[in-house]
Amino acid sequence: LKQVFNKDKTFRPKRKFEPGTQRFELHKRAQASLNSGVDLKAAVQLPSGEDQNDWVAVHVVDFFNRINLIYGTICEFCTERTCPVMSGGPKYEYRWQDDLKYKKPTALPAPQYMNLLMDWIEVQINNEDIFPTSVGK
Repeated sequence: LKQVFNKDKTFRPKRKFEPGTQRFELHKRAQASLNSGVDLKAAVQLPSGEDQNDWVAVHVVDFFNRINLIYGTICEFCTERTCPVMSGGPKYEYRWQDDLKYKKPTALPAPQYMNLLMDWIEVQINNEDIFPTSVGK
């Protein structure tokens, strides 16, 4: 398990909401609805009186955290040798472009693609202009 949770590899710690904040309360409500076996459509429905952007932000962060955990459990089996292409089956190949280092869509081994993707998502989630931590913005 030490390899799975090594931050230098692929696992990233969960982004947490500050207890006592409105987003923390929204997170608890989202968790409760997802864990109760309720219809997913109902689970993600905007609670009455809540800000839609805050509600979406909570779900985006939760989704990112869950994907991190799932990927952390399989990353040791998908190496550059065993997964030389990032694909979605035989018909789809994903290529990375970030307009910084990769100016054009570039084929990469799946682990490298996933590391770049998870880093990019983490930067977006931590960007106050996109996901402000103050409620209602």
